[in-house]
Amino acid sequence: MSYCKVLPAVARVKPAHLFGMRLRSTAAASTQHKEPKSEDAPPDPSCTVLEKPCEVELISRRAHTERQRISIDFDNTQEAYKSKDTMELLRSLLVFKLCTIDFLVDKNKELMDLSKKVLGQRLFEKLMKMTFYGQFVAGEDQNAIKPLIEKNQAFGVGSVLDYSVEEDLTQEEAEKKEMDSCVSEAEKESHGMDHREKKYKAHRQFGDRRGGVISARTYFYADEAKCDHHMETFINCIKASAGSSVDGFSAIKMTALGRPQFLLQFSEVLVKWRRFFNLLASHQGKDGMAILEQKLELEQLQDSLIKLGVGAKSDIENWFTGEKLGSSGTIDLLDWNSLINDTTKISNLLVVPNMESGHLEPLLSKFTDEEEKQMKRMLQRMDVLAKHAVENGVRLMVDAEQTYFQPAISRLTLEMQRIFNREKPNIFNTYQCYLREAYDNVSVDVELSRREGWYFGAKLVRGAYMYQERSRAAEIGYEDPINPDYEATNRMYHKCLEYILEEINHNRMANVMVASHNEDTVKFTLEKMNETSLSPTENKVYFGQLLGMCDQISFPLGQAGFPVYKYVPYGPVNEVIPYLSRRAQENRGFMKGSQRERSLLWKELKRRLFSGQLLYKPVY
Repeated sequence: MSYCKVLPAVARVKPAHLFGMRLRSTAAASTQHKEPKSEDAPPDPSCTVLEKPCEVELISRRAHTERQRISIDFDNTQEAYKSKDTMELLRSLLVFKLCTIDFLVDKNKELMDLSKKVLGQRLFEKLMKMTFYGQFVAGEDQNAIKPLIEKNQAFGVGSVLDYSVEEDLTQEEAEKKEMDSCVSEAEKESHGMDHREKKYKAHRQFGDRRGGVISARTYFYADEAKCDHHMETFINCIKASAGSSVDGFSAIKMTALGRPQFLLQFSEVLVKWRRFFNLLASHQGKDGMAILEQKLELEQLQDSLIKLGVGAKSDIENWFTGEKLGSSGTIDLLDWNSLINDTTKISNLLVVPNMESGHLEPLLSKFTDEEEKQMKRMLQRMDVLAKHAVENGVRLMVDAEQTYFQPAISRLTLEMQRIFNREKPNIFNTYQCYLREAYDNVSVDVELSRREGWYFGAKLVRGAYMYQERSRAAEIGYEDPINPDYEATNRMYHKCLEYILEEINHNRMANVMVASHNEDTVKFTLEKMNETSLSPTENKVYFGQLLGMCDQISFPLGQAGFPVYKYVPYGPVNEVIPYLSRRAQENRGFMKGSQRERSLLWKELKRRLFSGQLLYKPVY
C-alpha cells in the first residue's frame, strides 16, 4: 500500500468525511452522562483522586454464563510498587517534592544549565539519571530502554515508545522557523488581502508553539531533509517497540513529517466546508437538529446550490451521482462527497466556498511546484510509517496538536485508518476532550468506521494546549475552542468515553485508550465495563499514563489483567532536557493539588520498614 493509495483516498473522500463534520450515531445512541460535581477537583487534569479507599469490581465475561469478579484496590501500595525497589521509591519522593518548590520549577532550565557548567557533563548526567531523568525517561537509546520495558511488562504494564528529543531553540529562532514554514509564497505576495481566516494563519507572537505547553513535545520545520530524519527516527522507534514487546504502541506527531503550512491550509478548508454544509442545512430548517439527523433533501439541496451560484444545474446534478448518492432522496454529512475534485494534485483539495458569492474559490491564488511537492511528501511519510507499523506488529498513535492544525491532522489520520485498520486497529487517532467539539469529533468518526467496516481506534486525553489556545483565541480574536472549566472537560471526557464504550458493546470493532492520570476517570471506565460485561482480556479498552507518574493506577490495573501502558520517553540526557522541564511543571500542578501519590509512597516505605523489607528487590 503505497502513498499513491492515500492520495486518491484523500482526494476522493466524501467532503463530509474530509470536512470533519461530526455525527451522533443512532445505532448506538447514548444517554448523556451526568456526573456529580466534584468539590475538590484540582485545576490540573492529573492524578485527581478520591481520598477514601475504594474498590472497583469488574465482572469479566466468561464462557456463556460464568462470571469472574475482579476487584482492584488502588490503595494497595504493595501491589502498586512491587516493581520498584526502595531506592526508586525514595527517588520518586525526592523528585515529587522538588516539583512543589516554585523557584526550582520556574527556573528549572536555568538551574540545569548552571549545574552542567559547574559539575561538568559527566557528573551532570549522573545527577540527572539519579533524579529527574531517571524518574521520567527510560534511557538514552533503544538498547538502554529494554531493561525497564521488560521489567514493566513482567508486572503487566506495556509501553508506548516516544523518542522525546527536541531542538533547544531560543524563542526568536522558534518564531522565525514558524513564520517561514507557515506562510506560503502566495500569502507573502498578497500582503493580507487573501481572505484567509486569522485563526488559520501564522502569527509571530504565537510562533513559538512551546509557550504555555507543559506535556507535549514540539517540532519546528527546517527543511524536507529534517522531516525525512524525523521519519527515520519514528521508524527506529517502531522497530524498538516491536523488539521489546509483542503488542506495543509507537507515538508520532504530524508536524514532524512536513511543512505545517499544509496543515493550516487544509484545516481551514475543512472548517469552511463544514460551515457551508451548516448553511445549506439552515436553508432546509435543520440547523437546530442533532448533527446526525441533518439529512438534506436532495432536490432542495441542488436548488440551493444553483441559487447560490455554485455551479450550473447540469454540473450540480452530476455531483450527486454514483456511489448510491441520493438514492434515499437525502444527503447527510457522511454522504456529502462531490465538491472536491477527484485528483491527486493536493492543491486542488484546497478549494473553499465563498459564503458571500457561493462560488468555489481556491484558498490561495497559487501554489508553487515546491509547495505541491512538500504536501505530497508529508502524505508519503505518513504512509511509510503506517506500513512499517503494520509490518512490525506495532500500533501507531498519532498525537493531537493545536486546534489550527488539528482538523487536517484528524482527517489525514482517518484516511490512514480507512486503509490500514481493515483487519485490526493499527492506527489510533487522539481526541482532546477539553475541546467543545470533542464529542462531535468522536461520534462522527465512530459512525464513519461503522458504515465503512474498519476498526475504530481512539486515544482520549484531556489536552495539552489549553493555556496557549485560550491566549491565542483572545488576542487574535476568534472563539475560544476550550471548555469553560475543568469540570466541563471532565464531563466531556466521560461523555466521549461512554459513547465509545457503548459502541464497543454494540460492535466489537471499536477500541479506546483511556489516557488519563485521573483516578476517578479510571474508576468510571471500570464501572462502565462492569455494566456491559466487557472483559479486560478482550483488549478493547486500554489505559495509559506517563512513565514516572501515577504508578498506583498503572500497576494494579496491569496485574489485574487490564491492558495498561506507560508513555515511555527516551533519548540522550542533553537532548531531552526540554521534555524534563515540562515534566517538572506538570508535576507541580498535581502535586500541589493532591498529596495522593506522595502519601502512598510514604505508606509503602513505612510498610517495608516495619515488615523488614527495606532491601526489597523486585523479582521477575
